[in-house]
Amino acid sequence: MIVDRAIYRDGHRVAEPSNLAAMAQACRDQGGMAWIGLYRPTAEEFVGVTREFDLHELAVEDAVNAHQRSKLERYGDTVFCVLRPARYIDESETVEFGEVHVFAGPRFVITVRHGETPSLAAVRHDLEARPDLLRRGPVAVLHAIMDRVVDDYGPVVAGVENDIDEIEDDVFDITTDASRRIYELTREVINFQRATKPLPGMLAQLMEDPDVGDEERRYLRDVQDHALRVQEQADGFRQLLQNILNVNLTLETKALSEVSNAQNEEVKKISAWAAILFAPTLVGTVYGMNFDHMPELHWRFGYLFAIVLMFMVSLTLYMVFKRRSWI
Repeated sequence: MIVDRAIYRDGHRVAEPSNLAAMAQACRDQGGMAWIGLYRPTAEEFVGVTREFDLHELAVEDAVNAHQRSKLERYGDTVFCVLRPARYIDESETVEFGEVHVFAGPRFVITVRHGETPSLAAVRHDLEARPDLLRRGPVAVLHAIMDRVVDDYGPVVAGVENDIDEIEDDVFDITTDASRRIYELTREVINFQRATKPLPGMLAQLMEDPDVGDEERRYLRDVQDHALRVQEQADGFRQLLQNILNVNLTLETKALSEVSNAQNEEVKKISAWAAILFAPTLVGTVYGMNFDHMPELHWRFGYLFAIVLMFMVSLTLYMVFKRRSWI
């Protein structure tokens, strides 16, 4: 459950207490900052963290159950932040979403990760290499995590953009799976919008906190700019996919119409030839009944007359159908 734990003082890692009670006590007595990293904890495993750091039960419930929207909430002097990181998987050409929860109090930071991204160990390592940033406290940690999540959106944007280019080619080539790919990518873009849209507002809310200094606001504003750009790109992707879907429907309808017209032409030809062949059959059938009072039945030229009649009827039908372009 606990991936890493440490006490930081003046931006340096000074201790790694063996239990949560010792960490909480060290923060209170020695004035340091505790940073605890957890990975998919259960409700029972989270009880000790809740007790020692006095976390609100509603925030704890969200952190344990996951599947939350991106949001920033304040419970007393503790900030609770939910982030939805994402990564692009080249092999399947899909976007995978994770979830990170951050509790930032006056003397502690508790991170709860649900998913493989982002690498919070890398964030911790980068901050430990910059004591000037880490000594600013929990806000610096929260900023670093949000910055990493937003930066990781870059490869996702590039991957989705490449998928859209491929789909455009599929649409104009009229491939059979274009509609399915458009639908699947649209669903991923909608999930991406849900993850990124709340971020600018969350960062603005952080910057309005009177406890946040001017330098921290500058860093948060930089992340906000990046988040706004990603949000605009996601909105553009969704609109573009809608336009591609409309074009695809138009092209598919046109293709179906062309196929239907071609089938109608074939039906016309078949019907025309069937009518031409049916005419002599009808004449032959009537004269084949051998009634005594059949016209011209005993005439010397009756057979020739029947043949000429069948030919003339067939020729007349052929000319009529030819003039109407059925043949």
